Amino acid sequence: MKTRNTGLRRTVIAVASSATALTTLTGCGMGVFGGSSSSASATKGDDITVGLLLPEKANTRYEKFDYPIIREQVQKLTEKKGDVLYLNAEQDAAKQLRQMQQMIDDKVDVILVDAVDSVTIAKGVRKAKEAGIPVIAYDRLAQGPIDAYISFDNELVGETQGKALIAALGTNSASKKIIMMNGSVTDPNAAQFKSGAKSELEDKVIIAAQYDTKDWNPVNAKANMEKSIQAVGLSNIAGVYAANDGIAGAVIDAFKAAGVSKVPPVTGQDSELIAVQRIIKGDQYMSVYKSYPQEANAAAEMAVARVQGRSIEFDALTRDKVSSPTNKDIPSQLVPVVALTKENIQDTVVQDGIYAVNKICTAPYKSLCNSLGIK
Repeated sequence: MKTRNTGLRRTVIAVASSATALTTLTGCGMGVFGGSSSSASATKGDDITVGLLLPEKANTRYEKFDYPIIREQVQKLTEKKGDVLYLNAEQDAAKQLRQMQQMIDDKVDVILVDAVDSVTIAKGVRKAKEAGIPVIAYDRLAQGPIDAYISFDNELVGETQGKALIAALGTNSASKKIIMMNGSVTDPNAAQFKSGAKSELEDKVIIAAQYDTKDWNPVNAKANMEKSIQAVGLSNIAGVYAANDGIAGAVIDAFKAAGVSKVPPVTGQDSELIAVQRIIKGDQYMSVYKSYPQEANAAAEMAVARVQGRSIEFDALTRDKVSSPTNKDIPSQLVPVVALTKENIQDTVVQDGIYAVNKICTAPYKSLCNSLGIK
């Protein structure tokens, strides 16, 4: 369960703004952090190594955005003397645990970990802490004695998806049936997405069936959607809550394979390029745009501030508090999100430089882009 600073919660944000503005505090607060078992020196210079453990490659964001942005920001903050040691677990929790041990053996100065499995990784977190290496949970809330956590406001993600689906269903939604296609049970974020979505959907629609998607794998999602179509009936499904864009794509494929003339509203998350194109085409109703540059830049700042002992900057970056099953009141930053629909593609992923227009508006989508004013 997490405790949120409600003052920071808002559905729509100026996503171009970045936590990097806090770097003006870099010269302040050279005291050692209290309440931590870490032996990281407060006088550590710019020659630091940040260990970065990411969970998988199926979602394009990790290789395209998170890793390169974190690496660039670490180098910027350390006058190019800092380094990032990056490993990807490719959805294998045991492999990620071995990778964390490798980071410990290599004596990195701080570890950013986006856990494949939040419970499994706790063993590695404890070992890192015993070795005096601070651990910051990135994007997913890892268990164990983590020093800090940065992610998007995950319940707000689910709420945003749920509200959008209700809006898409229009009048008399209470009599309409939807399917909930949730994320992986090993990902604590998925539980928060589901909780947020249900807070908007329950009593406003009929949830005819729901599934947790093993490993977030679209193949598993498609099989579950096919079961739903058989059990509920193709014509009876008014919409689908899909927890992310990979699942949304699988749901849409299942609908088309079943012969629908028009795909009912399907939600998503992550604003992947192919999902943006599906939204333009009308196959996917919405996605959730999360400013990866904002999250990744702030994570790099947190890591550098933590290992260099810059307590004032670190505290400014972690004004929220969350709790995990093993830790209470973890210093955190929760980054807000925005609903992405065809109406605001120009003002989100294009304006923020996530995708160039020529990448979105390829030949099959060019006329549709023109009609939407995407340029």
